[in-house]
Amino acid sequence: MSIFSKIKDAIFGKKHEEAPAPAPSPSPVDMANEAAAAATAAATPAPMSEVDVEASLDAMPGAGNLNWRTSIVDLMKLVGIDASYDNRKELAHELGDANYSGSAEDNIMLHKQVMKALADNGGKVPASMLN
Repeated sequence: MSIFSKIKDAIFGKKHEEAPAPAPSPSPVDMANEAAAAATAAATPAPMSEVDVEASLDAMPGAGNLNWRTSIVDLMKLVGIDASYDNRKELAHELGDANYSGSAEDNIMLHKQVMKALADNGGKVPASMLN
């Protein structure tokens, strides 16, 4: 699992879906009705629920003791991920930054990239964390 996926799952909550029980074989009439219902459902996508990233992180134990709003290291610590240089470099590569060096500027940019990626994946992120 990618480092970004681990961060996203920690903030959004990992969805555990149970395998559906096998359905009995449908009749031809049931199959036609099912196809019509599927076409209608495909035409009207379900609304995506936004996750309030700031509220979710604030609710985590230890959030008050870490500067996770601006520090990628503290953000990773808060969600339980090793914030080593190697992991930050891997995260940067996942998000498209092949030149990550671990400098303070790189860490600030990486934090913004993570916040943007969370927003792109259904998270509600304050504008101050994106700029």
